[in-house]
Amino acid sequence: MSDKLKIKLSIANRVYPLTIDPSQEEGLRKAAKNIEVMIKKFEQSYSVRDKQDVLAMCALQFASQVEQKSIDKTNINEHVEEKLVALNTLLDSHIGS
Repeated sequence: MSDKLKIKLSIANRVYPLTIDPSQEEGLRKAAKNIEVMIKKFEQSYSVRDKQDVLAMCALQFASQVEQKSIDKTNINEHVEEKLVALNTLLDSHIGS
């Protein structure tokens, strides 16, 4: 069992102390950095000063990206399945001849 690591992440001018597995550190630090970048973009683009509003907009942005990737993956899987069925039908017609 690996030892836990104590880190502090700063998001929207607040510090969040976390106890994590060492393998999670890089991902969490990158996520916090991405949130900070997005906060700055929203504040500059929309003149939003309320941190709660900005964080809600960030959460919506990240959640929509996850959902869109899931939709895209489903569409790709359906397309691949259709191609495999067509290939299987083609192979069956040649083998059966």
